[in-house]
Amino acid sequence: MVVVPIAAIQVAGTYGAWHDQAGTVVNPLTVALLLLGPACLLFRRRYPVATLAAVLAITVLYFALRYPLGPVFLSVVVALFNAVLLGPRLAAWLTGWTGIAAIVAALNVTRSDFEPSLAQTAGAAAWLLTIMVIAEVARTRREKMLQARETQQEQARRQVSEERLRIAREVHDVLAHHVSLINVQSGVALHLLDQQPEQAREALTAIKASSKEVLVELRNILGVLRDVDQAGGAPREPVASLDQLDGLLERMRSAGLTVHLEVEGERRPVPSGVDTAALRIVQEALTNTYRHAGPSEATVRLHYLPAELRVRVEDDGRGAGSTFADGTGHGLTGMRQRAEALNGTFDAGPRPGGGFRVTATLPTGKQRASVRTGEDGIA
Repeated sequence: MVVVPIAAIQVAGTYGAWHDQAGTVVNPLTVALLLLGPACLLFRRRYPVATLAAVLAITVLYFALRYPLGPVFLSVVVALFNAVLLGPRLAAWLTGWTGIAAIVAALNVTRSDFEPSLAQTAGAAAWLLTIMVIAEVARTRREKMLQARETQQEQARRQVSEERLRIAREVHDVLAHHVSLINVQSGVALHLLDQQPEQAREALTAIKASSKEVLVELRNILGVLRDVDQAGGAPREPVASLDQLDGLLERMRSAGLTVHLEVEGERRPVPSGVDTAALRIVQEALTNTYRHAGPSEATVRLHYLPAELRVRVEDDGRGAGSTFADGTGHGLTGMRQRAEALNGTFDAGPRPGGGFRVTATLPTGKQRASVRTGEDGIA
């Protein structure tokens, strides 16, 4: 603690200097004032300017009582530095200069031998200014460090929020897709169970496959959350990419939706974020078609351009439900957020003549990678 050494230095130093200063006195009040100044420094962080004012007042009283010159200024220096560092700037500077002027006035009134030269006065003012400037520099560095820390904390909070939103989209996409399939297929199975048991068996088989896949995907997402909680490291993206597109289309066909695939341009690897977003957009668009469009066909088009990937999913169904048609559902919102998070564009709406169309443009960069395995054309 800084208070104890300052108090000891002030008391011991004052007694040492007293013998060389005629006309000064030392008594118990002297010691009390020498200890009271450092004691005020206990409040220097909570009340910096008030502490400076108290220490200056104690020092003025000390010299008004004709006590000897000595290290009594040490408390003033510490209080002044701390006030400029932590307190309001204007109040600290005004209090500091006003208090020093009051100390000089007290010395002039009580000590006939106090006649500092112009050089001594300038030197004392320079020392005072130096202390305050150093405190200002320290204050500036401290404020920058606090600002950097706040920025880092805000960035961490934003990353947590973005990660939460990303996982929420993943959970929504997984559940909406598979549960929609299970819901429709279970209704088909119940309807055909007595009249057409073979078709009911196919529906139940599709339900089993969808339920198995949703469990696997949810387990992957929960694994990501456990890794973050236990290891505190960077989260691993759940595996989702256009490599799974064929399986998705086959699953939709098995559920009764006719789907065609068209690929334009040179099919190639794309950044992982684009890969995941493209698959999820196709998945959500087909799920909406399956749920809302009624008996229909859907077409998935992937257009590989040098700097972007365009994804289009359209159907020729009737598009039931205003929530789906006007683009305000959670699914369409999630697709739009995925595209915009990659600085891409998204559009969804009814097609002229009937049906619904979803279009997303996802930037991929201008690099051209090796051709990924797979055939272009119509599936």
